[in-house]
Amino acid sequence: MLNIAVVGTGYVGLVTGTCFAETGNHVVCVDIDASKVERLKNGEIPIYEPHLDVLFERNIREGRLHFTTDLKAAAEAAEIIFLALPTPPGEDGSADLSYVLGVAFELGKILNGYKVIVDKSTVPVGTAEQVQKAIAQNARHPFDVVSNPEFLREGFAVDDFLKPDRVVVGTSGERARKVMEELYKPFTRQGNPILFMDERSAELTKYAANAFLATKISFMNEIANFCEKVGADVDMVRLGIGSDTRIGKRFLFPGIGYGGSCFPKDVQALARSGVEAGYEFRILKSVMKVNDRQKTILLGPLLEYLGQQLTRSKVAIWGLAFKPDTDDIREAPALYMIEHLLQAGVQVSAYDPEATENVRRQKGYHVEYCTDQYDVLRDADALLICTEWSAFRNPDFDRMASLMKSKAIFDGRNLYETARMKELGWLYKSIGRQTVAPNENNQA
Repeated sequence: MLNIAVVGTGYVGLVTGTCFAETGNHVVCVDIDASKVERLKNGEIPIYEPHLDVLFERNIREGRLHFTTDLKAAAEAAEIIFLALPTPPGEDGSADLSYVLGVAFELGKILNGYKVIVDKSTVPVGTAEQVQKAIAQNARHPFDVVSNPEFLREGFAVDDFLKPDRVVVGTSGERARKVMEELYKPFTRQGNPILFMDERSAELTKYAANAFLATKISFMNEIANFCEKVGADVDMVRLGIGSDTRIGKRFLFPGIGYGGSCFPKDVQALARSGVEAGYEFRILKSVMKVNDRQKTILLGPLLEYLGQQLTRSKVAIWGLAFKPDTDDIREAPALYMIEHLLQAGVQVSAYDPEATENVRRQKGYHVEYCTDQYDVLRDADALLICTEWSAFRNPDFDRMASLMKSKAIFDGRNLYETARMKELGWLYKSIGRQTVAPNENNQA
């Protein structure tokens, strides 16, 4: 058993703390928000993440997982201190390290013996050295700073943490290496490697991984847009190139762009780091431009379909989260579409299984929020699909048609087969495939 402190109870901190407690460690999670800490103590989880609730409740019950606002007490009792703090993008796209460095400075005053301080947040190259200096200003005891980036997919975070593809640990200290090796042994028993490297390489590994995946997504979206111009089917192209083992099948699904807390922020931050180092990431600049355009790629066709009477039109939206199985709305394509539709005077109704309250609370749009995926369709001129929740994959099309003014779907996630939609008599516009125009005798 190891004594662990996790500073920050956001998405990464809460998953990290809970999963370390699940393997028998004593974990104290620290946050400055007293009301949030109180809710956590009472068993309330502030985020939606599949399977997290079971582990969370069990480890609180077993006395392995605790929450506090007292950084000093948590740090003094810990052997390992994880920094899982926000690094939001600044106006120039660079990562804001003020939270990380602020806590690091305070830790220097607190250390009462040797500690391993671990950067779990996604941070630019060279951050470990800055954290080292911030702590050293006040420290009277030895410590090591380690870079240990997370690779958690929202919606799969618990499985990703408990069964990682690999664990990346950046450290130049042999003592810290042994501590981290002991900590991660329960997670790598099936042979998945712990990759030890220097701190700068570990920091860059996280940015490089996310930037590459974002590039793969944007490339496929470009191919999808080209497919529509030349009459090809992006689904066929995707299968054709995905079967090449050099390319792989994952992250080849076209859509209305990537969002979330990682890809947009990390691509921006890596590009900005390049500027600061005197290097221009030309590919990343293109990736960001493609993704910005892709988020509203369906807006033109949708407005054209609605015609001149936009203020008398209503669009229903399925999906507000940036991806399924999460309530995260950061950089969600749906939000960009809502803003443009509202600016055009279109009435908007919206439904999401988990993210509705986040949008209502954080954005305050003049939108009709519904609690049922069918109620949201009532009197709608068109349905816009922005998130590929499983509940949307096999809907009752007859019921949908009875509720809507017209049978029109603009699908940003390619959930349905075009042949099936033509058979059912829907106008169906998707990404990278030919638009289905129903026969007149099939229209609602």
